[in-house]
Amino acid sequence: MTLGGLLFRIGAGLAVIAALALTLWLYARGWAPSREQYPVQGVAITSDNGTVEWGTLAAQGADFAYIRAADGAGRRDAAFAANWRGVRAAGMRYGALIDFSLCRQPSDQATAFMTTVPRDNAALPPVIRLSFEPGCKARPGRDQLLSDLNTLINLVEGQAGKPALLNLTEDFDKAYDIGSGINRTLWLDDNFMPPDYATRPWVMWTASDMRHIDGVDGPVRWNVVAP
Repeated sequence: MTLGGLLFRIGAGLAVIAALALTLWLYARGWAPSREQYPVQGVAITSDNGTVEWGTLAAQGADFAYIRAADGAGRRDAAFAANWRGVRAAGMRYGALIDFSLCRQPSDQATAFMTTVPRDNAALPPVIRLSFEPGCKARPGRDQLLSDLNTLINLVEGQAGKPALLNLTEDFDKAYDIGSGINRTLWLDDNFMPPDYATRPWVMWTASDMRHIDGVDGPVRWNVVAP
């Protein structure tokens, strides 16, 4: 085989690989679990998603939205109030979410939530997201972590008047075994495949953090409720 022929074959092979990768990426961007298997599906929204067109989002099949109230650094989400108004006007179910931090006092985190989220009997149960945040190197022992988390849970639930959900990443659960330490409903993450990493069954699942949908800038976390 000549050098030119070899280079042509290599180029053709790379083109096929690139086309396949593009096809898979486009498929992943639009993928969501079957509605027959998971009838109730929705999104998690933060200020990172920019201005949300809530009517468009609802028309695309989002049944509910969880809206971040505060991040792990204790900052109130700048878009929370606008998103809270927008989701209600669109007629969707809605709830508030706070990112837990290992580097901040639980009382301070609860204050950020309570001073951001209005009391609303129509809201879904509040969510506390448990993941290792970039820039926070603190790794308390399990007993201390469970104590701090219980403090935050009690304060958030007192504000919301409902039991909280725990949105738990796999690495956080591996480090602290939250499922066996705190008796709350679990929301787990795993792209494309139902998760099985916690000690108790999940009630909500982030099925994709890559989905692109009309009405929102960039990818969203697309979530489903267990049937």
